[in-house]
Amino acid sequence: QVQLVESGGGLVQAGGSLRLSCAVSGRIASAYAMGWYRQAPEKQRELVASITSGGSTVYADSVKGRFTISRDNSKNTLYLQMNSLKPEDTAVYYCAQAYTIATLQRGYWGQGTQVTVSS
Repeated sequence: QVQLVESGGGLVQAGGSLRLSCAVSGRIASAYAMGWYRQAPEKQRELVASITSGGSTVYADSVKGRFTISRDNSKNTLYLQMNSLKPEDTAVYYCAQAYTIATLQRGYWGQGTQVTVSS
């Protein structure tokens, strides 16, 4: 059974940093594409960062230069390092895993972790 469990969310002031983790069980994380989505109230869900099985990364323009997606293969864990946080980064953040980036929305998802950035 594949499970993704996010952690690391919380309340932080604008300009601060957080690191989200997504622990994967039941699958080898590095063998699949993975991504971080976020959803804020009354906004569409957004793919903020993704990484292919080969390690290629893509970022949404809204987070480029501030967020970094990475993977620790020894821990079977995906990370999202978030720096220079802004109030508009406030959302529930989800990790997802699938065979390709294009199919992430139909893949396995975690339960989400809340990130709140105060101004």
